[in-house]
Amino acid sequence: MDMELGFLGFGSMGQAIARGLLDAGVLQPGQIHACAAHYEKLSASARALGVHPHRTPAEVVRACDTVILAVIPAAVPEVLALDSQLLEGRMVISIAAGYDFARLHPLLPEIAHHISTIPNTPIAVGRGVLICEDRHSLTDAQLARLHALFAPVSLMESVPARLFSAAGTLSGCTPAFTAMYLEALADAGVKYGLDRAAACRIAAQVLVGTGTLHLRTGAHPGVIKDGVCSPGGTTIRGVSALEKAAFRGAVIGALDAIEGGKDA
Repeated sequence: MDMELGFLGFGSMGQAIARGLLDAGVLQPGQIHACAAHYEKLSASARALGVHPHRTPAEVVRACDTVILAVIPAAVPEVLALDSQLLEGRMVISIAAGYDFARLHPLLPEIAHHISTIPNTPIAVGRGVLICEDRHSLTDAQLARLHALFAPVSLMESVPARLFSAAGTLSGCTPAFTAMYLEALADAGVKYGLDRAAACRIAAQVLVGTGTLHLRTGAHPGVIKDGVCSPGGTTIRGVSALEKAAFRGAVIGALDAIEGGKDA
């Protein structure tokens, strides 16, 4: 892409996005710029990816036409305290937690065009999810550039403001739950004699394959489950054991704990 992309903040998620874009060939290292609170640490991270480190947000904004706001929520107002003219015509993509359009808009000048999004960590390997709030101030051309930038490395889902937080929780937190499930499956394999590395590979591929099967066919997850459960067979006995252990309720409860905690 013909783009200079800047990261205001270059922590784990910023680096995951950069790595995914570079590995997918969407951008070249020389097209990516970043700043962070600790310049020495930033320099090491930037050097590993071949991108440009900068000392201040203003330097990044001057060098770029598209900016990703990737700092911790508490730092957002300070980072955006820029000369308003610097942001003229630029696209600002926020991944700052808790900053939807309504909260971010007063911190930006009217000449800035912005959208709030929530990515997840698998974007680093080109298999991410990017939740996009449907309320934004991007032009049609900028919206097209946003899709060109992220579609190669993520499933992009646009949701209304009232669902932005819930969708972000589902996509952003689920990698942790899925990793726990993956680890548990591997533990079960090891319990019955499999080498741990082999058990992890098998379980991981099953997760990838099952997700891909749903995305490609659109089949309801229950249909995919039923396709493996022969009457009186081994799989249905395992499903029954999970139901007795409130497996579904535990998963839903995990999201309840997160969403409910946001209102506390």
